Amino acid sequence: MARAAADATAAGLTGLVVAPGPDLVYLCGYQPTAITERLTALVLTAGREPALIVPKLERPDAEKAPGAPAVRLVDWTDGDDPYAAAVPLLEPAGRYGISDNAWAMHLLGFQAALAGTGWTSLTEALPMLRGVKDGDELERLAAAGGAADAAYRGILEVRFAGRRETDVAADLSALLIQYGHSQVDFTVVGSGPNGANPHHEAGDRVIRPGDTVVLDFGGLKDGYGSDTTRTVHVGTDVPDEVRKVHGIVRRAQQTAFEAVRPGVSCQEIDRIARRVITEAGYGEYFIHRTGHGIGITTHEPPYLVEGEERPLVPGMCFSIEPGIYLPGRFGVRIEDIVTVTENGGRRLNNTPHELGIVA
Repeated sequence: MARAAADATAAGLTGLVVAPGPDLVYLCGYQPTAITERLTALVLTAGREPALIVPKLERPDAEKAPGAPAVRLVDWTDGDDPYAAAVPLLEPAGRYGISDNAWAMHLLGFQAALAGTGWTSLTEALPMLRGVKDGDELERLAAAGGAADAAYRGILEVRFAGRRETDVAADLSALLIQYGHSQVDFTVVGSGPNGANPHHEAGDRVIRPGDTVVLDFGGLKDGYGSDTTRTVHVGTDVPDEVRKVHGIVRRAQQTAFEAVRPGVSCQEIDRIARRVITEAGYGEYFIHRTGHGIGITTHEPPYLVEGEERPLVPGMCFSIEPGIYLPGRFGVRIEDIVTVTENGGRRLNNTPHELGIVA
């Protein structure tokens, strides 16, 4: 909380107003039992004691939060104006960063109570608030990646042919839970032409022998995320173009990984992966960014995309996931979570990159 307040000052802000969600959990460990219309917000200002505004009926829960001893709890009662409780904590003409996921009604309430204040998105003002991980966070991310790897090894033993995508997705979900995930966020199973949709939601399509299948799955383990993608083929008779496309994606992923080191810009990693695919003649079929940050959420800054000039620094964690998607035919994607080290990069996913063969 002290670092966040200091960073806010350095960014030209008076302070931060943090709503329930990932940032609140990250900063003080508090997650309301239910996110409702009742105002809850952490106010951080350099040189002041952090203050947590909570509904009075939820104060006992807030008092149990790991960060509660370091904050001043300010409660309000149903029927009172909750923004009146916030007024003493904010500067009348201050400029504040507010959580991206704050309810519009709460931001409007702050603006009405303090008409002279200015507001900006917390992510826009402090995009790297959670972007650089410490040792404990890296251990958790590595454990989550290892659990996802175990789930992938398990799914290779499952029968695909003759079963629906939703059946395989359910198997993946069960394997993630089996290997320690407390929450499954997504299990993309894109078979045949469905694999050409990067975010295909598993459906009732029956997987057939000869299908290429994209498997993208992840969730939370001990509060930190996993996210990995591998591509498999049903049966050993793999078409030449599938092998070719898979080889291009594999080379793009490897080349981008080898470029990871402190000082290289985020957009440069995207450019490197994209160049491999473009030079192979498939550039128009790589239709998304190369990667995204990961931590207590599966998508967060930094983003490996054209225009993001931010340099990599040790402790950053992100996906590297180039892909090629041929509409109406098939898709291929390979994704690992990678962390930046002092002199390069380290993969947090370590299953083979070759085209998996399933029954």
